[in-house]
Order: sequence, then C-alpha cells, then structure tokens
Amino acid sequence: MNKTEIRRTLLEYIPKEAEITRIEFEGPSLAIYTKKPEILIEQRHIVADIVNMIRKRIVVRSDPSVRLSEEESKRIIKELVPKEAEITNINFDPSLGEVIIEAKKPGLVIGKNGAVLQTIIQQTRWRPKIIRSPPIPSKIMAHITYFLHSESKERERILRTTGERIFRPLIYGLGDVRITMLGGAQQVGRSAILLQTRESQVLLDCGINPGAINPLEAFPRLDVTQFDLDMLDAVIISHAHLDHCGLLPFLYKYGYDGPTYCSVPTLSLMTLLQLDYLDVLAKQGVTPPYDQRDIRETVLHTIPLRYGVVTDIAPDIRLTLHNAGHILGSSIIHLHIGEGLHNIVYTGDYKYGKTQLLESASTEFPRVETVITESTYGGPGDIMPSRTEAEEQLIATINKTLERGGKVLIPVQAVGRSQEIMLVIDKYMRQGKLKEVPVFIEGMLSDATAIHTAHPEYLSKEVRNSILHEGVNPFQSEYFTIVEHPSAREEVIDGGECIIMATSGMLEGGPITEYFKHLASDPRNAVTFVSYQIEGTLGRRLQKGLREVQIMNSDGKIEVIKVNLTVKTIEGFSGHSDRRQIISYIRRISPKLENVIVCHGEKEKCMSIAEVLQKRYKLNVRVPNLLESVRLR
Repeated sequence: MNKTEIRRTLLEYIPKEAEITRIEFEGPSLAIYTKKPEILIEQRHIVADIVNMIRKRIVVRSDPSVRLSEEESKRIIKELVPKEAEITNINFDPSLGEVIIEAKKPGLVIGKNGAVLQTIIQQTRWRPKIIRSPPIPSKIMAHITYFLHSESKERERILRTTGERIFRPLIYGLGDVRITMLGGAQQVGRSAILLQTRESQVLLDCGINPGAINPLEAFPRLDVTQFDLDMLDAVIISHAHLDHCGLLPFLYKYGYDGPTYCSVPTLSLMTLLQLDYLDVLAKQGVTPPYDQRDIRETVLHTIPLRYGVVTDIAPDIRLTLHNAGHILGSSIIHLHIGEGLHNIVYTGDYKYGKTQLLESASTEFPRVETVITESTYGGPGDIMPSRTEAEEQLIATINKTLERGGKVLIPVQAVGRSQEIMLVIDKYMRQGKLKEVPVFIEGMLSDATAIHTAHPEYLSKEVRNSILHEGVNPFQSEYFTIVEHPSAREEVIDGGECIIMATSGMLEGGPITEYFKHLASDPRNAVTFVSYQIEGTLGRRLQKGLREVQIMNSDGKIEVIKVNLTVKTIEGFSGHSDRRQIISYIRRISPKLENVIVCHGEKEKCMSIAEVLQKRYKLNVRVPNLLESVRLR
C-alpha cells in the first residue's frame, strides 16, 4: 500500500465519532491523532484489524488541542492513582502525547483491566506510559528524559521526516542485497557493516577500536565511496560497548539526520559510555572526534525498541531485535528484506549460555538465510571453563590475595561483566565462602548499575524475580561502597584489604589507572582480568608479561611504574560465546541457514571458526577483509 491508500483505509475503518484530526508518519509508526482517543483505545479490535490489513504499526495519540496542561494533568493523575502505588515521578513527552508515570507499584497505576489508565486518558487526553521506579536513581536516564522533553518540537520533526522516508514508494524494486565491511573485519573493534539494497542503505554498528592510535585503524572506514551519509536510511546499534557505538555521534556531527535504532536500555547505556569516552580523551589531551552536542543529537534521533517488535526502517527492510545475552539490552539484529527476498541475522556480540545476569542468546527467528557472527573466542584453544569453575577461580584468587594482606583490583567495563561480578561477590560473601571486606566501586559503575535496576525485564529470571517480587536488590548489597569522589581514593589505597572494581576494563584510562599506579609495585596486591583485553591495550600487555608501565601522572609527566603485583586472568566470565558456543549457536539457529559471514575476531580465529563451519557442517562461509563487499542476493 502507498501512503494515499493507507490514509484512505484508516479513514474508512475508524469511526467518525473518534474525530480524527490528522494521520502522520512518525518514525516507524503511523500516528492517528484524534480528539477522542479513548474510543480507539477502548475498541482495540478496530486498530488491530487495520494493522493486519496494512501491516504497519499504529499508535493512537490525542490531538494537542484537547490535551490538558501538564500541571493540571499531573494534579488529576495524582488524584486518580491510589497513594499505595507510590508515584515517584511524572514526566510529559509532548512530541508523542505521552505522560510517563514512574511508580514503585505500577500495577496499581494500571488498575483492574486497565481501568485507571482509561480514566487518565479520558480526563487528561494524555496517553499514559507506566514505568517501574528504579530502586537506584539514574542521573543519565533523568538527563535523557529532561532533554527529550525540552526538545520535543525537534523530536517531532525528526520522527515525521523519518516516517516519510520509511514509507516512501519503491523506485527500483526488490533485489541486490550486499554488505560491506567498514570495520570489524578480521579484528576485534570498530564494528561497522554497511547493508545495501536497491532501495536502502543501513549501517550496522558504528564503533571505535580502543587499542588503536592511528585514525585509519581506530575508526570505521567511513571515507570510502561505498558509504554516503546522505543516502543512509538508518543506523542500528547492537549494544552499548564503544567498539560498537563509540563513533555514532560523529555521524550526526557531519550532517546525518536519520534515525538510530537500538534496544530500550542501550539508549541510556551508550549515552553514558559515549560521554565517558569524551572525558577520558580530554584527560589524555586527545582531541575527540565529536562533542557533547553531537551526543545530544544522537539521543534526539534514537528510536528505542523492545525485543520482538517488528519495525519498518526502510521501504524494503523490517527490523526485529532479539536478546543477545552479552550485556544489558544487547541485541541480535534480524533484518527482513523485501517480501521474503532475504533475511539476515547480525549477532553483534552474543553469549550462547545463561549467566547470573542474563538469559542465553535467542536462536529462533521467522526466517534466516545469512548469519553474520562474531568470533572473538573462535580459536581452537578458546574453550572457557563453566561459570561455576570461573566463579570458584575468582573467589580463590580474591581470598588468596586478601589472606596476604593485599588488595584485589578488578578492571571492568561499566556495563556487563561489572554487574555479573557484583552478583558473584555478593552471593559468595553471603554464603561465607569469600572473606568479608569492603568492595569499592568507582567510575560509571554506579549509574550503569542503576540503569540495570531500571530494566529488570531484560535481566535473568532469577535477578528479575528477586528485584520485582522478593524486594531484594542484589546490586544494593551492604558489602558495596560507592567511591563518590576521586578525593576518597587515597583512603581506599592507604586502607586495609579490599576489592576495588573500577573502569576501564582494559586499563585504558579511567579511575582504574589511578588505583593501578599506586598498587602495582606491591607484590601483595593482584590485578584480576575478567573480560577480553583487545590487542594493544595495557590490559593485554600486562597479560603478556609486561613488568614496567609508563603512565602519565597528575602533573602531566610520564612516570615509570614497576609491576610487581600478581596478574591473573579468569576465563569464563566473558559476555562472548566461546568456540563451542559459537558452533552450537550457528547449528541451532532455526530455520536452517545458508550463509555465514564471520567477523569481529582476530584473523586466525575468524579463519579457524570458518573452517569448522564449512568442512564439518557444509555451510557457505565467508571471512571478508576490511572494505570487502559480499553479495548475498
């Protein structure tokens, strides 16, 4: 259906008494503005029938002319909602006509069979969106909410522009599906894959390489002729780690005005990490590739999606996100191209195995012909121990260090392994298997952990139930102490045995380097790595046996640090799949696939996993080079 036919169908089937004022294409959805939204919300079957006919997402919004003022609406909501619901915040999004209600007991805001919601809509003409109040407040989430509210008019323009582009008529017809590796080919870092059809261009991830200095190796190759910013329909971010989203704001700096799609938690997490990236570069005296203004533009253009929701992102491409099991909100990207022409699954980083923090990566898709898989741990020797073994090794290492009066330094990324390790430490201390000492947490871990508690539906069943139903939040353990300010570090460093968790996870800047600088020379101490260390980073060099480190001190002078502490690497906590899990995942994807593209791994590991998949399982496997294009259809 073209736009004219869609509008005609809507007007034909929607009751006149709903008083439709306009129909807009807003991002991936069709927005129906009405003076009486309760009619369509009460008679949901009308909208459901239309959705089945036109196969487009529809949202019902009240016309701005009938909405009460924000202050008046807030007063009415507080009167209608029982006090027992414990409302903690009420915000408005004028661009969407939504009132966002945060409450400790959201069920009471909804009411029996949605009765309270219906009354709110009738009396205020705002559409309620109910959110469970996070146990730990998140500054970054609050900033995002405030910013989107203050820029609602611009957000409205962006959504309308995006919608018009998505629902534009086809010109060349369906066909010609190909990908070009702009980064992440035979290496870990700077993931970026350009997907092109006859009608559309979509970028999958836009990351940086944390271990590289030369821009030609640090950033995706956006300078090549295949990549045209003006022709780009969408960017899809698989998850919030910088090697997948670190250069995204750069696109907006140079004029990209299109949408970015990601999961709901990823918006907050990637914003947090991008801001920290700027802070780290500033402290290193390096000119950043973008600034805070560009990050704000990214937020304004980002359309968060929930898992399992099918979304049009171009005239010939539909997107669905699925759980990847890597970090909070990490997504396996399913792209349905044309009407069954070709289906691509891009794994991003994934974990095919349940952890304390997350459920295992999804393997069920409606259709799939091509899988683009990571291979970080794809080498023959990349067989990780079980989670139980990994936990026991970690606890033994910590106990041994504490027994000799030392401190345990655990470099962590703010998102993912840090929360997993927090759960492990809390569990074993409660069981009496780990010596009770202070666990100091610094860097972005506090805000990142707050974002985790705000989205319990994305966590493992056990953690989700603990937070939602048992009222026990393992992230607020009595053993954890947040280091609020750098001035408090001296007390931690001079104090007794303890565990210190801080960013960054590869010892490339961040507060972890300050602790390392003071603790490295004492043989009683230990640095324990629990996540992958990219080639070229200080973390990887320490793993290889580096015994002297040059670090810049507070005066801007280079200081030589002797490394006498124990360097320990605990395998098994990685958010990546090991070799067996990668092979098992590819085998169990349903329905059976035809092609496999291997990337996001060192060359030898890419080649090794490709050989197994090709020889043993008779799959058509490619390991593309940087800038190589692969035609899939």
